[in-house]
Amino acid sequence: MDATGAKDPKETEPLRVGAAVRRRRRALDLTLAAVAARSGLSVPFLSQVENERARPSMRSLQRVADALETTPARLLAASDAARTINVVRAAAEGPPAPGTRPRRLVRGHHQLQALEFTGEHDPGREFQHRNDELMYVADGAAEVEAEGRAYRLARGDTLFLSGGVRHRWRATAPDTRILVVTVADHIDDAGPEEPRR
Repeated sequence: MDATGAKDPKETEPLRVGAAVRRRRRALDLTLAAVAARSGLSVPFLSQVENERARPSMRSLQRVADALETTPARLLAASDAARTINVVRAAAEGPPAPGTRPRRLVRGHHQLQALEFTGEHDPGREFQHRNDELMYVADGAAEVEAEGRAYRLARGDTLFLSGGVRHRWRATAPDTRILVVTVADHIDDAGPEEPRR
């Protein structure tokens, strides 16, 4: 509380620690069931905490921290460090000229990566990403070859490719602009968590 008797917003704001709890649990190679047994909290509640659909009270956070052999302060610090807000401004002169490198739309080392490609692109270059990818045609048109099939994409179309699919693409109209969003290759498991035995 401050001098006026009002509570500090941090004391009243629900705790957001899902990503930190999940990372710590996986680092210890524990299942949700094991953490539930150690903490006395239910598996569904812990799953909701990890997925930011439920926020634990300070008492519940203490029980989770004890089960994960850490402290609430460390979980909160890890959670705060993971929160990022970053604006990437469009270049003042407009989109990059054809033949230039793609423009990064997310800076830093995160789970999400996004690139904007404008103009010509080497159609012979083949890509294969470890995790899922989404291509969105913002302007123009493109053709994507994936798994031996060609897909023609027009302005506003999207194409989803699951991890491991080999593909190549080319712009088929002038001033084509394509947004490519991927789950970063350093992420081990982009899919739903499999139960451990």
